[in-house]
Amino acid sequence: YAPPAMPECPTVLLAQIEAFVAVARHGHLGRAAEALFVSQPTVTLRIKGLERTLKDQLFIRSARGMRLTEAGKAFLPHAERALHTLRQGRTAIESVRSGRGGRLVVGATPAVSTYVLPNLLARFTAEHPEIEIVVRTGHSEQVLEMILADQVQLGLMRLIQHPDLAVTRLYEDELVLVVPPGHALCTGRPMPVAALADQRLILFDHTSSYYEVTHALFATAGVRPRSVMELDNIEAAKKMVECRLGIALLPRAAVAREVAAGLLIALPLVDAPPLRRAIVAARRAAEPLSPIVRSFLTMATAHVAGAADGGR
Repeated sequence: YAPPAMPECPTVLLAQIEAFVAVARHGHLGRAAEALFVSQPTVTLRIKGLERTLKDQLFIRSARGMRLTEAGKAFLPHAERALHTLRQGRTAIESVRSGRGGRLVVGATPAVSTYVLPNLLARFTAEHPEIEIVVRTGHSEQVLEMILADQVQLGLMRLIQHPDLAVTRLYEDELVLVVPPGHALCTGRPMPVAALADQRLILFDHTSSYYEVTHALFATAGVRPRSVMELDNIEAAKKMVECRLGIALLPRAAVAREVAAGLLIALPLVDAPPLRRAIVAARRAAEPLSPIVRSFLTMATAHVAGAADGGR
């Protein structure tokens, strides 16, 4: 089987297209040469070269100057569109180079994309309205895969050591114990982990590291909750706590609004290790830092920590 031959694509120089459009607009070789800042013989040579390439005559010389042939009239809108597209391309490249425009693709874990990223992107898009934003979500391991597969330019995730990553530390993500107002645990006294032994524990997303951290805390303290309710997302877990169906250890950033509104009470655990983990902005170490990514990282390091702290 022999694939069909591709049609011949003649090589047309940009200078030839520019000369053709200039002569068509001005109707005169001399005025076209002045507009292009070249000599009249140069314009003539470019037009003749274009006509040889296209195998047709584009202009008729007359006493009044240069007028288009039928072939020239047919070619003109395509030549003008080509120049316009090229100018747009140059503008796009300059926008990307300067950080004013382009595309930013970010990967983020569910907790970051839901509770931290919206406020950050609101600030970022206000300063960079021409930049297209794409957000893809997944657990930290999935975000890592996105980065390594060049599917995202930047990943907002927990710290995972990898030789191909360059990371910028953003903030400490802390799990806090939350209960509904008026709960029996709201005694005003320091709360030991052992006091949670007879409570119903609400867990969320068994595939996330939060789940592992919570289980490790109770196992280390030798505490077994009375019962466990498992859910697949943080929002559902918060609602269950609000409805007095149990207590939960949830990211501080995720409950900041409810704690501030008095819908949930955050209780400190006095004998538990710090339930914190580093949230970072990760990217491929070998990839040059583009102006867009640099601008985003600058804003992230300046603003995300405050947004994530919430009610701390």
